[in-house]
Amino acid sequence: MITSEENDLLTRIGPGTPCGNLMRRYWQPVALAEELSPGGAPRAVKLMGEELALFRDDKGRPGLLGLHCSHRGTDLSYGRVEDGGLRCLYHGWLYDIRGRVIEQPGEPGGGAHRNEICHLAYPCDEAGGVVFAYMGPGDPPLLPNYEFLTVPEAYRTVTKILIHCNYLQGNEGNIDPVHLSFLHQSLAGADIPRRRAVIGSEESDISLLGKDVAPTIEVEVTDFGLRIYTTRAAGPGRCYLRITNLIFPNAAAFGGSTIGEGYSVHWHVPIDDHTHWKYIFMFSRERALAHDLRNWSKVEQNPDYSLTRTAANRYRQDRASMKDVTFTGMGLNFQAHDAFATESQGAIQNRTEEHPVSSDKAIIAERKLILSAIKDVQEGREPRHIIRDPKANRLPDLVVLSEVVSADLDGKEYMRRVALENQASPQNIK
Repeated sequence: MITSEENDLLTRIGPGTPCGNLMRRYWQPVALAEELSPGGAPRAVKLMGEELALFRDDKGRPGLLGLHCSHRGTDLSYGRVEDGGLRCLYHGWLYDIRGRVIEQPGEPGGGAHRNEICHLAYPCDEAGGVVFAYMGPGDPPLLPNYEFLTVPEAYRTVTKILIHCNYLQGNEGNIDPVHLSFLHQSLAGADIPRRRAVIGSEESDISLLGKDVAPTIEVEVTDFGLRIYTTRAAGPGRCYLRITNLIFPNAAAFGGSTIGEGYSVHWHVPIDDHTHWKYIFMFSRERALAHDLRNWSKVEQNPDYSLTRTAANRYRQDRASMKDVTFTGMGLNFQAHDAFATESQGAIQNRTEEHPVSSDKAIIAERKLILSAIKDVQEGREPRHIIRDPKANRLPDLVVLSEVVSADLDGKEYMRRVALENQASPQNIK
């Protein structure tokens, strides 16, 4: 159990807050690239409590500016994209992607003092079908070379979902191994597409997760965050080993539908203290993704990236289907299950009233890491997983596994062997 003050430290992400200052040290997704098409309209966005205008200039470069014009406060997201920047509709002030006022057309000489104005602007980068922004002080760190951002477009997919709760409880669901034995369980009568056998077994992950609901969990602190080892009994002399990861500070990597040749990632980006975007990545390092894989996470999703199952319709729970189809009665879409579980905790979970148990060790470790990193920032140190050296911008030890192995296997040693193989071999795209 944590204190009310610690809960606030972990969850409040607005400008000037301790956790907000931490989160701004990292590149964060601000939009899907598909939302910012060349020649398309600017977009009003909200990120970590700040109102911003996102646009792509006439050279194709993404820019992120403060939403309100520095002149008289008009909304720049309605502006014209032209002449190397974004032009306010009210008096024609023109801003480039760095926030420089390059024209004040209503002023003599185009504005003799325009260079004295520094409009709020954040650096942007683009990778893996996502536009990223750096909202922190000083020079941005390197955008990490995660595999799910660097493989060819056909080998990956990404979408996002609007979630009505604080970012932290969304991400904590990713590093909670026990919930997989309950929340996402399909029952005997379920017709499950895409389900395939776990490596080393003839059974699916759902089957194995349902047979041993009290796994052994170990947590290991890493440069990038946390590594979580989960083992479950899988028959005589065998165990089901899963290795998942917290990618500090607000993402997680886990098996997903491409396990064995890739993995999936959930990246929880605060809109404000009470809502966040959940970016959902999936990739293969070996092949182009089939149509069903590319679109699986987009089912039961509205055009505005909200879910069709919401608290307002009680997530369309069908209690009759709880008898023989799914544990939740909320269909087969894991994203809806996760939304129910985290949104129903409240906009910001009151962690002073919870009762953590031994299986919550990864969640407890995550909170300690965040609190420690907040202190690092407050005392002038860089927090973990800030990459500035291009030679260090490769993460071979970000290993995700889901396999049935010998019960005698040392999971940590096995992980290290895989990481060494990743280190020795360049990425091989077939």
